[in-house]
Amino acid sequence: MCTGGCAKCLGSTLIPLAVLCTLANILLFFPGGKVEESAHITDEVWYFGGILGSGVLMIFPALVFLGLQNNDCCGCCGNRSCGKRFAMFSSIIFAAVGVLGAGYCFILSAVALNKGPKCQSQGSWTYPFESGDYLADYALWERCTSPDNIVPWHLTLFSLLLVMSGIQGVLCVIQVVNGLFGTICGDCKCCGCCGGEGTV
Repeated sequence: MCTGGCAKCLGSTLIPLAVLCTLANILLFFPGGKVEESAHITDEVWYFGGILGSGVLMIFPALVFLGLQNNDCCGCCGNRSCGKRFAMFSSIIFAAVGVLGAGYCFILSAVALNKGPKCQSQGSWTYPFESGDYLADYALWERCTSPDNIVPWHLTLFSLLLVMSGIQGVLCVIQVVNGLFGTICGDCKCCGCCGGEGTV
């Protein structure tokens, strides 16, 4: 597959992942599917890992990747040096931004999973779990008396954010490699551009 086509494929995959991460983060503002006071929401939710990291910061690289295949390989005013190769080089920078955004969401999700949800336990709102002990011991979930089903809610949504941000990070790393190939070797679909032959 040509580097432009590969980038377009990666971009079309990143956009739905960014939307899903944003939705997952929004749902976390409603512990157990209920409206709660802001003080009762897990701290990591307020860092907007899914909305900013894997959402907004991922949209920009995705749009750049999608546009690479249609980029004018003749470049600026017929100057090929600022055509496909420059576009592929710029995609590396945007891919790096994507890696940072995905990494931000991934780390926040891992911390939140290890820390556990904020819930009502023994009459007060606190974090009743320590070092992820609740992940393997379902009996500990009973420590959270409110909101209902807060532990599976927290676990499911942050796990989804962890997995999806991990996938986003891998896809952006792939684009870094793809962008390097495109910068060095050109794109195979630039044959005959501006009356020329071969790659540009």
